Amino acid sequence: MSEAFVLGDWGTSRLRLYRMSGGAMAGRLNGPGTSALETPADSVLAERLDLWLTEGPIADVTLCGMAGAPGALVEAGYAACPADAATWFASCTRTCVSGVPVAVMPGLSCRTGGGVPEVMRGEETQVFGALSLHPELNEGEHLIALPGTHSKWVRLVDGTVESFTTHPTGEFFALLAGQSTLTGPDTPGDGTFDSGFTRGLERTENPLTAALFEARAARMLDGRSKDWSRGYLSGLLIGSETASQAACDTVGGTQVTLIGDPALSALYGRALSAQGCNVSLLDGDTAVVAGLNLARGKIA
Repeated sequence: MSEAFVLGDWGTSRLRLYRMSGGAMAGRLNGPGTSALETPADSVLAERLDLWLTEGPIADVTLCGMAGAPGALVEAGYAACPADAATWFASCTRTCVSGVPVAVMPGLSCRTGGGVPEVMRGEETQVFGALSLHPELNEGEHLIALPGTHSKWVRLVDGTVESFTTHPTGEFFALLAGQSTLTGPDTPGDGTFDSGFTRGLERTENPLTAALFEARAARMLDGRSKDWSRGYLSGLLIGSETASQAACDTVGGTQVTLIGDPALSALYGRALSAQGCNVSLLDGDTAVVAGLNLARGKIA
């Protein structure tokens, strides 16, 4: 059997490591994200590699995401768009942890209209993984959406990332649902998250700042539950994001490929479908493993 190796996605909120052996996933370990580290990043990675090293040697590690951010494991910059997979491969940074060679993949950067700066770390791995899993995406123009804390909308042309736009929708939702007065106390009320989400989609065309207040007013006047209000905020924010992207999309009409967590992607798919878009879904974990596998094969 060939020597095992490790692939990993190290984000702001969590670390996910995959031990690969014999062409298949042989183990998985999780850990803290780079925003919650209590010890240096190399120590966190070493602790987990040491667990697997007791099972046998590890040839190498390939990481993406915030592992390459300043102050994390090792600084890996950004490959500038337009960027294809070869450009991405060529920009990796190398280090060593527990005696194991570690390659950290870069993020991508671009400037949109008017020179507005944009960056991503980790999502590019899912994009290039999707291209390897679905070769048809390498031809023509495509719009790929990656829902998350900072959702990315990526424009592909013949397998090259031409540009992308970020919507920090997940961060807005967390702040508004968890730290504002809009959802109110956890007291009894009517309505589910799902019904609130539907109502939020219905108000997508209204001015966002005014529409937000229904989350609170509906609790007071209509007896809505906190869960309903959370769903309402989610529908309103996701609906506003997807509507803005669908309106400016000139790629093949309204075809959008969603890559990410299945539950969150389903909400985005629901919003896009309500706006007349055609949607296809790809699992985020599957895409990131495919992207890391692809990178490892090219940079080894």
